[in-house]
Amino acid sequence: MYKLVAIDLDGTLLNNYGVVTENTKKVIKEALKKDIYIILASGRPIDSIKTIANEIGANKYFIAGNGALIYDMQNQIPIYEKYMSKEKVLEIVKICEENSISYNIYTENTIITKALKYNVLYYHKENLKKEEKNRTNITLVNDVKSYIENLNHAKFLKITICDESKFVFQSILKKVSKVNNIDILDVSHMSRKLIKQGTEEILIEYFYTEISLKDVDKWEAIKFLINKLNIDKSEVIAIGDNINDKKMIKEAGLGIAMKKSSPDVIEIANYITDRNNEEGVANAINRFILS
Repeated sequence: MYKLVAIDLDGTLLNNYGVVTENTKKVIKEALKKDIYIILASGRPIDSIKTIANEIGANKYFIAGNGALIYDMQNQIPIYEKYMSKEKVLEIVKICEENSISYNIYTENTIITKALKYNVLYYHKENLKKEEKNRTNITLVNDVKSYIENLNHAKFLKITICDESKFVFQSILKKVSKVNNIDILDVSHMSRKLIKQGTEEILIEYFYTEISLKDVDKWEAIKFLINKLNIDKSEVIAIGDNINDKKMIKEAGLGIAMKKSSPDVIEIANYITDRNNEEGVANAINRFILS
């Protein structure tokens, strides 16, 4: 019997408009009644995930920053942390600035950026539909380097690098790969997100990668959590769609990929569910937990 379901957000639980459907919420709440742990596992910062966790009733724990942090919602504290140092962040910022490439820095509480572009534009549009208390915090600054240097006590989860040109993107990856003690997510395909503007749908497309401290991974965080909860890995379901979900899908007792996931993820999954726009998470929970 499965006891814990780890679920990615973007491209998995959320549809292309950043929404959890009412039917999916209902299915998750039925699973929670069976004392199943529903654990959101995302690259987003704390407040962004907390809003969604509260919305679906998954109020025990969640994983942020692709495994850099586990947050205890009952006690409102992190119980597991693997942060990047300020010095390491500044080293990567310097490379990005010298090569005029778009980047964002995720702390535990906010996303630091110079412009509302790519994934941050998606979060910004998502925020417009939410009450202020439920929004993803975005901090716009002109001089990121100076801003970071003057930050005290900030905890850095990850850095994302984005560009529309594959050539420019691959060029910057080669330079960043020379930085020591970091992991770079190997994303070879283009990210696509839909934004609604009035009656019009706007497609945002870009290449991106995520940089974190070495050995930060969603599965490593899940291992810590299931040890704490006395759950065996065979009792874990992991659901995702992208390269940052690959290890948890491979290592979990049941690894589930969304239809149209990254080919590398599809290859190692035990089961392929429907797309995020077809309530694939709800369908998987119905099949393996509620049936």
